[in-house]
Amino acid sequence: MKEIKAYIRPERVDNVVRALEESGFCCMTIVNVSGLGQFSDPKKAKYSFEFVEKYSKAVKVELVCNSDQADEAVDAIIRGGRTQKSGDGVIFVSPVERSVKIRTGEEGEGILQH
Repeated sequence: MKEIKAYIRPERVDNVVRALEESGFCCMTIVNVSGLGQFSDPKKAKYSFEFVEKYSKAVKVELVCNSDQADEAVDAIIRGGRTQKSGDGVIFVSPVERSVKIRTGEEGEGILQH
């Protein structure tokens, strides 16, 4: 299994979620975050006393999928998130060593909902 974390522009969330759903991915987590450094959109970045640096609002989209579906998920995120401008975001793909369903104790790829 693979975990995919994407940091995208807030205004592209609907497009990214729609692209993922159209590609068959139903389950994901979406979190509002603040990005520093290269994650910042230079046109929307603001100085922050908290971060002592320029930051931009961003959204983190997380999902776990079967390893053979990771490229399809990445392609959907790119399709929905790309504006061709600096600050479009970044995607990380990592291996998942273990997954356990809390309610039943079931483990492995079988816990993924399709």
